[in-house]
This record gives sequence, C-alpha cells and structure tokens, in this order.
Amino acid sequence: MAVRLQMKLGVVAEQDRLDDSPDTIVVVEPSVGSVARSKGHLYLLVTSQQADSRALESTRLVAETVRNEYYYDESGGIRVCLERAIRQANKKIGHQRDRFNLGHEDSGPIGIGVAVVRGNELYVATVGPAEAYLIRQARLSTLPDPHRERGLPANALEPDVWRGEISVGDSLVLVSPNITARVGTDDLKDAMVTLHPQSAMEHLHHRFVAADGSGSDGAIAFEATEVAATQKQRALVPVRPAEPLAGAPDRSPIPLAEPVAGGVAAVQAGATAAKNAAGGAFDRAVHRVQDLLPHRKAGHRRVTPLSARRETQRRAAVAILAFVVVAVGLGLAVYVAGGGPGPGALSSAQAGQRALDEARADINKVFGPGVDLVADDPPQALQLLTDAQDKLGRAESAGVSAGTIRPLRDQVAAGLDRLFRVVEIADRIVYRFKASEPARNLTALVRGPDGQAYVMDRTSKAVYRIDVRTRKQTLVLRSGTRGATGGVVATPKFLGVGGPDLLVVDSKNVLWRWRPANSTGRGTLVRVNVQGSASWGNHVTGIGTFLKNRSAGLYNLYVIDKSRQQILAYSPSGDGGGYPIEASPWLDAERPVDKITSLYIDGDLYVANDGAIQRYRGGNGDSWQPKLPGDDVLRPAPHYTLLASSSEWRQGRIYGFDQPNGRIIAVSKVDGAYIEQYRLVGGNKALEGLRGFFVVPGADNKPATLFWISPDGLHSATLVAAPPPAPAASSSPRASAPASPKASRKP
Repeated sequence: MAVRLQMKLGVVAEQDRLDDSPDTIVVVEPSVGSVARSKGHLYLLVTSQQADSRALESTRLVAETVRNEYYYDESGGIRVCLERAIRQANKKIGHQRDRFNLGHEDSGPIGIGVAVVRGNELYVATVGPAEAYLIRQARLSTLPDPHRERGLPANALEPDVWRGEISVGDSLVLVSPNITARVGTDDLKDAMVTLHPQSAMEHLHHRFVAADGSGSDGAIAFEATEVAATQKQRALVPVRPAEPLAGAPDRSPIPLAEPVAGGVAAVQAGATAAKNAAGGAFDRAVHRVQDLLPHRKAGHRRVTPLSARRETQRRAAVAILAFVVVAVGLGLAVYVAGGGPGPGALSSAQAGQRALDEARADINKVFGPGVDLVADDPPQALQLLTDAQDKLGRAESAGVSAGTIRPLRDQVAAGLDRLFRVVEIADRIVYRFKASEPARNLTALVRGPDGQAYVMDRTSKAVYRIDVRTRKQTLVLRSGTRGATGGVVATPKFLGVGGPDLLVVDSKNVLWRWRPANSTGRGTLVRVNVQGSASWGNHVTGIGTFLKNRSAGLYNLYVIDKSRQQILAYSPSGDGGGYPIEASPWLDAERPVDKITSLYIDGDLYVANDGAIQRYRGGNGDSWQPKLPGDDVLRPAPHYTLLASSSEWRQGRIYGFDQPNGRIIAVSKVDGAYIEQYRLVGGNKALEGLRGFFVVPGADNKPATLFWISPDGLHSATLVAAPPPAPAASSSPRASAPASPKASRKP
C-alpha cells in the first residue's frame, strides 16, 4: 500500500524564548496541494550573535525575504530557488548594514539554517552561525559542513545546498551554535532519539537556560513518520430481505387491473399516431392547392423625377456652404479675441537672421583673412567668440535651421578650445583582450615597479601584467593563487605600488607583495603581515604608499578608512617583512573621507574627494586649490574622480580625470595653476570609459605618455596635439578653425 511522510514538528514557544534572543523561526506548510507538491514544506531559522532590538529586526527581515523569494520564484528547482532567496536576502541586508549596525567589530554575522521537505526529498543549507544535524538510526550527522565566518552580509556569497532523501524515523534539527556550545551535541542526539520533537526542543531549551545561556536560542526540529495513503473500510455484506415478497414489483389487488390498464395505454398511443399522420397529409394537400392559385406580379421600378434630384442637390450645397461660413466665422472670432500676432512673432525670422549675421561678423573678426586673434589678442578673441556663441543660441531659438548653425558653432568651439588650451590627443590601443576569451571588466591600473602596466580584472578575479612594448599580457595572480610563504589569495580588491613591489589587497583584507624576478613577467608572491588589518572590514576604500628608503626598498603604507574618517599610516619594519606596529592617524583630525575616490602621494598627499582635488601636508589641509579651466561657456565645471602624476617631490603637474566631460586636466603642484587639458581627437569617446590611468614622463624633454584602461583593454596617447582628421568635403571655407602652434605645451 502506498504511504506518505508526515513531519512531527518541535519548536520552542515564542513566550518561552529568552527576552534578549534575536533569532527568528519560520515554518511554512502549504495547504494548497500544488504548492506543496512543487515547493514543499519550508523550515527556516535565522540567528544573530548580536543581542538587541536591531538584531531581531534584521533576522526578521532576512527570514521574510527568504520565505517570500523562495515561494515567489517559479523559474527553477528547489536548490536553485533556495540559493537565489539566500543571495537576495544577503543583498537586501547588505544595503541596510548601517541601519542594523552590521559589519562592525562589536557585531557578528547573521546565520541562516533552512530545510525544505518535498515528498521524500530533503534539501538543507546553512550560512554563517547556524547548524543543521541529521539524526538517522541514532547517528548524528552535520548537514552541510558549517562555515560560520561567511555569514550575512557578505560581498560574495555562494550558499551550499545539500540534497538527500528522508526516510521514516529520520530527524533534522536546525539550531543556533550558541545552544550547542552550552548543551552539547550528545544531549541533542539523546533528546531527539528518546523524545517527541516538541518535548526534545523544550528539554534542550531548559538545559540551555539552566546553563546560564543568553542571547541566540533559536532551534527547530522535525521527525518523519509514516502515514497510510488510504484507509481500510469494512467489507460490504449483501442485504437479504426479511419477507419473501420484499423487492418484488407492486401489483394491484384487483384482478385483471394491470392488463386492462396496459390495453388502454396502447389504444391511446395508436390514436395519437393516426392523428399525426392524418394532420400531415391534410397540410400537404392545402399547400398543393395554394400553389395552383394565381400569383401577383412583381412591382415596377420607380424613377425619381429630375426636378426632385435637383432639389436634393441644392439643399446639400446650401448645407456645405453654411458649414464653411460658420467655420470661417469661428476662426475670425478667435483671431480677433487673441489680438492677432505680436510684433515679436512677426519679426521672429528677421531677429534670427540678424543674430546669425552678427555671429558671423564676430567670427570673421577673429578668423578673417590674415587674422588670428586667438594667437595675437586672446582677451579680445574670447570676448568675440563668447558673444558669437550667445548669438548663435538666439538664432537657433528663433528657428534658424541646425544645418546652418552647426558649422559656425564648430568654428567657435574650435577657437574657444584653443583659448582654453585644449590639446587633442590620438588614441592608440596597446592591448585588448581577445573576443574568444571571457568578457573582461578591468577596474584598476597601476604602473608597476618594472615600468609595465598592471591591471585588475573583476570578472576573472585576477591581476595581469601587460608589456607596453611587446603588447603581451601575463597572468600575475588570481583568486586561489598560493603564496611562496603560505596562504591563498582571495579576490583582489585594491592595487598599489611600493618601491620594488606590486601590492594587492584581497577581499579578506590580506596584503600581498609581488616582486618581479625578470622582464618576462615572472615574480615572487609573499604575504605581508599588517597589524590590525583584520579590523578593516568593508570600510577601506583605497591604499597608497610613499617610498621611505629607496635603497632598502622600504615604504610607508596609507589606508583610507571611512569608518574612522581617517587616513591610517603604517610604518614598515626594519627588515621589510611587514608592518608590525598598529596604525596611527595621519590626518590632524577626523575629516570626511568616505567620498575619496583616488589617492596620490609624493611628499604631499593629494586626494580626489567628492569631485574636488585637495592637498594635505603633514596631515594638515592647506590653501592650495586647482584653478578652473575657465571654459564654462562650453562644458560644466570639472568633477575629478582619479589622480596621477609623472613627477615626484612636489614638482611638476598633477593630472585629474574629469569624468562627466571625458577629459584629463593638468594643474601645477606648486600653485594649482591650470596648465592645459587633453581630449581625444575627432570626437573619440574612449576616454569616457576610463577606469584608471597613469602618466609616464618623456625622456630628453619629449612629451609625456598617458596610459589608461577601458573595461576591456589598455590604451595610450602621447600628450601632444595630434594631426586633425581629414576634413569632409564642404562648400564653406570656414567650416573649421586653422590649427595653431600655440595650442599645446610640452609637459
């Protein structure tokens, strides 16, 4: 006989739980058959090591998210839906980590223990501080192996879902590690083997309270029992009549009554049939007689007289004429009520043409035959070109066609770019990953100790070396690479350069030092101990170094910590083996550093903070500020996100990437004076996808070279004006301004 499984549930009542317990328990046993057959029964435990009201609210949020996402998702199997639900809960709680005080030193991760039973299938998953035990034939097994260090919230979470079968007599317990630490797994197994799950959970909770347990006390258990699919009924017994005539048809007590009644019924039926037959024959005879009678002929066609048709046409013409008169009258009434067109509307075309002529006159004064005011009289050229820009805008508002305005506006923009020292550089692709390889997502770029480019790829979780001369890439390290002195690299998070070393900080806040051994891309990977790095968490947003002793290869390490609103400074040990001393605050006081996106150190410390460049000396901010390019008539004010320099010791230039305008701006380190800006020639948009860059100084007074990365490749450009692209055929001799030898300066 077919059987099915029923789960005996055991859980501590809510009123018996500890007051400071932050755990949340959810049990869902669907009453709808289709849901139970497709999704099964859900048993969920969410734990937290932090005992307060915010922890309880966070566990409830995680539990509700897992339950709702699991039963809402119909696009996959149970295992896939469980993994998606846990990842969605991790994402939601990660967005609110500050609200629930998660990820700090005094708070622990959130744990999830979840089990799903569908028929005789069992699915179990644990994440963080939560444990699951399967009891089968009085033997205790852990399902799956717990990883308490990877609780919620986590940057990268891959939950492990165990699948197996559950049989009659098997029991499963989802319990907080806080209980097993106090009570022990032996008492847990004995209670589940000898008691009903409900009694076992109450017994374990009493033991936990008696052992002075506090905080997390969540536990839930169930046992599989057998239930018959059908029930046996009593056998059917035939009923035997108590009287001899029981069940026989009833008969009249009058003799011959039944035969007489039957004969009468037969006579009535025969009479009815004869009547119907006679009526049908009579109807057919009547119809035949009617067919023989004479018929009336069809009526003649009526012809409308000509006078009537003319009268109809006259009335239609009168109606149309009346409609036209009414429409014209209404239009005149609206026109009179509106007062007619104003003087501005009548002269709009004339005003647009006048503004266009004045703009042309201003442009001719700047770029007339044999005249170049941009080179000879920049203030006058700036005034005339700005006025022309304004008049072209008025002409466009007045309705002058864009085709007429565009060449004049391009000529004005070219002149203003020369005034504002815009250098148009040519893009060269140094290396681009092959289309046959997996898609890349390059996020960081540094110039290595050997002068080559090192890029970090978020997709493959690796760091690559790109030789800018041979244009070949070499894998330096990736997640899972083992160091020469032990340890395994996690996902790379930050890149830096310190003296002879390439520095990598991974997702576990471990600092790795890679030192090149030769010019082919080979090197040695060593883990560097940094005192207190385990407390960085997710609050570190960038690193930097400053060479302290060039001959010994010693360098200070600087870390941006937004939780402390500080830049932490680490001093190296004498042998260069690590940073054994606790970090000291480098800034003179706490300052807002959570919006710092780039850091550069050369004796002074430069940061790109919320779009502005700031300089600090000895931990103190000073009055140094970069000057604006002054080209606000063409584009918005710069918003800096990344910094670089090709010189050291407070000299030369600092380069900033202006992301909204897709350009590189160079300012003086000495006084912040604006020097020039760089954009790609021909309207190339490659700079708009810049993720990181560095500048290499030119040898023998040659121009410097800019290297930057887009999401999938490495680019370079010499910081000198590139020849303009070949112009398209045009009927206007003034479609573009002539190039000037003063359009750029050597860096």
